[in-house]
Amino acid sequence: MSDYIIRLYKDSDYETVRDLFAQGTLEHTRIAFKHGLSLPHIWLLLLVVFLIPLLTFGSFAFSFISVFIAFVVLWFGTRELYDHYVRHALSDDMLDIQKYYLQRDGYCFWVAESSGEVVGMVVALPSSHAGGENHIELRRMSVTKSHRGRGIAKLLCRAVIDFARHRGCSAVILETTSSHQAAHGLYQSMGFKWQHSTFLKHPFAKLVDFKFLFYKYDIPALKE
Repeated sequence: MSDYIIRLYKDSDYETVRDLFAQGTLEHTRIAFKHGLSLPHIWLLLLVVFLIPLLTFGSFAFSFISVFIAFVVLWFGTRELYDHYVRHALSDDMLDIQKYYLQRDGYCFWVAESSGEVVGMVVALPSSHAGGENHIELRRMSVTKSHRGRGIAKLLCRAVIDFARHRGCSAVILETTSSHQAAHGLYQSMGFKWQHSTFLKHPFAKLVDFKFLFYKYDIPALKE
């Protein structure tokens, strides 16, 4: 792993990390869409959409067109879930990264660099969840497609864990979407334990079973 370094964010990284975060998040649309199509109630809905024009007008053409439109609505509805999440982040904590993450106690932002190129990112911040006053939250982790499978995500994850340990925190928590399947295996291999799941607060989320999964890593107490 000598080809990669984990370092603090610099202002010159601004556009790169925003693009990295946005693209890394939006690419999960396809997986979430395929998952939505596997749900029984979606198939039932598509069947109803197919049958109504057929029974009303006796037209297979109208039925197929209606189903196609339903597919399009399902795709763009799923896409909107991720678009909404990205827009919120880019206008919130990712708007002024230096001020939000590097000028506040308990916050930090790291990037992974390879040959002068930023290829990964992760942030840490104090948990805002109930009962998590002594916890650090891991967020915004992303690695470029061309550099995945090389252990970079583990290094970024370890940076957050070490940061939390040095601050005397008792745990690191995180949330990831149900479609981010590769991340689930990574976090579990690092010692994170699944806690619970919740739906995104969006009217389309329950329809396509879009969930956030919460994980927790308990930092071992130092032996005296």
